Amino acid sequence: MTVGTFDRLDLRHDFPGLLDGNGVDWHYLDSAATAQKPQAVIDAIARAYGVDYATVHRGVYERSANMTLAYEAARRTVAHFIGAASDSEIVYVRGATEGINLVAQCWAGEQLKAGDRILLSMLEHHSNIVPWQMVAEKAGAQVDVVPLTADGKIDLDAMAAMITPQHKMVALAHVSNVLGSVLDVRRAADIAHSAGAKILIDGCQAVPRLAVDVQGLDCDFYVFSAHKLYGPTGIGVLWARQELLDAMPPYQGGGSMIDKVTFERTTYAPAPTRFEAGTPHIVGVVGLSAAIDYVQAIGLDAVHAHECALAGKARSALEKLNSVRVFGPEDSAGILSFEVEGVHPHDVGTILDETGVAIRAGHHCAQPLMRHLGVEATARASFGLYSDEGDVDALVKGIERVRKIFG
Repeated sequence: MTVGTFDRLDLRHDFPGLLDGNGVDWHYLDSAATAQKPQAVIDAIARAYGVDYATVHRGVYERSANMTLAYEAARRTVAHFIGAASDSEIVYVRGATEGINLVAQCWAGEQLKAGDRILLSMLEHHSNIVPWQMVAEKAGAQVDVVPLTADGKIDLDAMAAMITPQHKMVALAHVSNVLGSVLDVRRAADIAHSAGAKILIDGCQAVPRLAVDVQGLDCDFYVFSAHKLYGPTGIGVLWARQELLDAMPPYQGGGSMIDKVTFERTTYAPAPTRFEAGTPHIVGVVGLSAAIDYVQAIGLDAVHAHECALAGKARSALEKLNSVRVFGPEDSAGILSFEVEGVHPHDVGTILDETGVAIRAGHHCAQPLMRHLGVEATARASFGLYSDEGDVDALVKGIERVRKIFG
C-alpha cells in the first residue's frame, strides 16, 4: 500500500477489479453504487470461507470458537470505527436498507400514533423514504419534507422552522448519493432533539470518506453498508443508543435471538443478539472488519481530501464544456452528478463505457430529488480512494466525445 501526499493517494494496485479482462486499466467511477475491493479484503474473505470457516456461537469445537472470536472482534472494530459507546450498540444487518426498516418497524412502529409526523429531506435515497411511508401509513402519521438550499444541501434553517413536537422521527442522509452534499449532522440532531424527536442518519456515503463519531454527532440511530466501504455485499451495520435498542422488540424471530423457547412463551436475548435472528453472514462480517482495517490504515482525512480534489478537478473541467450542467455544491464529497444537454444519461453512460469509463446513469433511487432538479435522470461520476487524475481525464475526454457524437 502506497500513500502519497495529503490530497493524492496511489492505491490502484491494491484493487484487482480496476483492470478489465485484458489487464488494461478500467476507469471505475461508480463507487457510490458499490466500491471495488482491495486484495486485503478479498484475501480475508477467501480465508474465512476456506481454512477458517465454521459457524459461530453454536460450536464447541476449536475452529467454531475461533470464528466466534473473530466475529465478535469485528463488532468491537465497528464500534471503535464509528465511536460507539459499546459494541453491544452494534447490530449486524444485511445493509443500510434493512437497518432503516428495522428502526422503522421496531422503533417507529411501536411509538407512532395518528397525528404524529416524520421529517425527511428532498435528497433522500428511496431506502430512507419508503420504510417511513409504510410505517406512517400504518400508524396514521404524516411525512414532511425539508427543502434544499440553492446549492443542493439540506436546508437546516428551514428544518428548524418546520419541526414541531408532533415530529417523532427525523431521518436524513449524512452525504447525498446524488449530489455529494454533506450534512451538518450535529446541528440537525440539535434541531431534532429540541422538538423531542429522534434522528436517524443514513451514513452509506459518509463512512467511506468521513471520520464518523456517533456520540459526537449526537444522533440516535446510524446505518451504513459494507459494500460501499470496500467490503462485501450483504452485510451492514445499525448503530443505536443502548437504551433505544433495549426498549425495541425483535425484528425477526428464529434461532440465536432467543433466551428461552417453549410453546407457551418465548423470551428474547438482549440487544444486539435480539435483532440478529438466524445464521449470520459470518464471512461478510470478517470482510467488513478487514475493510475497516484497510481504510483506517490510510486515514479517512487523506481519503476525503483525495476524493474532494478529484471531484473538484472534474467539476471544473465539466463546467467549462458547453451544454454540460453540473448539479450540487462546490464542496461535494467525491460525488458529481451532471447532464449533457440533449443527451439521455443512459446514452452518456453507454458511450463512456465504450471508452473504458464506468459511471452511473439514472435516477439513483432518488426520484423525488430528480423531480426537484427538473430532470428524469442524471449521469453520476463517483470517486473512491483508488481513483486518480487519469480517471478524471478519461471522464472529460469521454464527455467531449459524447458532445461530438450528439453535436
